[in-house]
Amino acid sequence: MRELDRIDRDLLAALADDHRATVVALADRLGLSRNTVQARLARLEASGAFLPFDRSIDPGALGFPLEAFVSVHLQQKQLGTVIERIAGIPEVVQAHGLSGAVDLLVRVACRDVHDLFRIDGEILAIEGVERTETSLAMGELIPYRLGPLLER
Repeated sequence: MRELDRIDRDLLAALADDHRATVVALADRLGLSRNTVQARLARLEASGAFLPFDRSIDPGALGFPLEAFVSVHLQQKQLGTVIERIAGIPEVVQAHGLSGAVDLLVRVACRDVHDLFRIDGEILAIEGVERTETSLAMGELIPYRLGPLLER
């Protein structure tokens, strides 16, 4: 991805404030032409600056109000297979490979604790998974944000 200039940063900051803003509204807010805003948005999209839309959908609205983080300890040689199998579990909404004592941090959306127990069992049943530790998310205290980074 190329270096962002001031216009790109201002555009991204405006979208962070109001992700539903129209091109015309963004152009008015930033004092730019509509064509400039459209071209900048297209270039930012092509460069991979935007995450998929489904990251903005609350799993609770889909009937999955409980969220948990599953720390997965695995046999390193099995990483590819384990990831492939975990990706096949629909309730897994995100997973990160980590350095340190935990190998994977898997974020899951669940209907209730019984559903979480079942999902944890599915993860544990994957060949190469040695053990898991599960933590319930009690609430999002700092929501996903990029505004402070854009202001740097």
